[in-house]
Amino acid sequence: MTQLVLEQALNGLQFGLMLFLLAAGLTLVFGIMDMINLAHGSLYMVGAYIAASVAEQSGSFVLAVIVAVGATAIIGALLELAVLRRLYRRDHLSQVLATFALILVSNEAVRMIWGDQPVMLAMPEALSGPVEIGGFMYPAYRLLIVVVGVVAAASLYLLVAKTRLGMWVRAGASNREMAQAMGVDVRRLFTIVFAIGAALCALAGALLGPLLAVQVGMGESILILAFVVIVIGGIGSVRGALVGSLIVGVSDTLGRALLPTLLREIVPLEIAASLGPALASILIYLLMATILFWRPEGLFPARA
Repeated sequence: MTQLVLEQALNGLQFGLMLFLLAAGLTLVFGIMDMINLAHGSLYMVGAYIAASVAEQSGSFVLAVIVAVGATAIIGALLELAVLRRLYRRDHLSQVLATFALILVSNEAVRMIWGDQPVMLAMPEALSGPVEIGGFMYPAYRLLIVVVGVVAAASLYLLVAKTRLGMWVRAGASNREMAQAMGVDVRRLFTIVFAIGAALCALAGALLGPLLAVQVGMGESILILAFVVIVIGGIGSVRGALVGSLIVGVSDTLGRALLPTLLREIVPLEIAASLGPALASILIYLLMATILFWRPEGLFPARA
């Protein structure tokens, strides 16, 4: 039982760090631009498809990740310049409708380019086996995802906390009008932030591609969890996005793995088989409601 808990905790850490890559860009866009971007998950999907195509043509997984991150960042910047910039002064309902339309357009564009069938993205052969950690075996590729996620989180923290660009980002998240009055080029800042968010999406999509199916619509389900993360962590807060991602990732993974087993000790097997997955699926939403009852603005709001 201890080994199962440790293994699932590592799986939850890995899932949480990938959620952070999605949620970090989303919370910056939401916190600084006051922009609800439902198409954020589509960039995650596009990054995964680009990585799969490059890996198939070149045979190099590392090259596939690099190209996917760079190409998706460019796509994100162009999307912000061409479409999203026109929505900043619109109300949230207009933003939701417009970005939902972008989801539909993105899905159809992917179908036209890659087809309707899932695309395979193979993990590096050198990382296809397990490694020993603390007396039990754990997949080497999942461990790589954990390491990359930690490095990406640390790099984003240094960018936001220690650089001039990060100072502008923090100022924009706290008070956008004051930052603009103090001379910050908000338009350029918006484009840079959106490109960074798109690159992080692509990194998550490329790394999770070998574990999940690369298919049309893959960004919608994970986008819901990303919104849960930024609500829990606090809108506009990178630190909140990291803490919220880890809470959601570990809670969701451990809940799905352990709740059915624990329920079998309390209720009959037939009831546990149906009740366990149902409770596990709503666990993070109950957790979100509890945190918001305690702290309505989230754990680390940027505008505290």
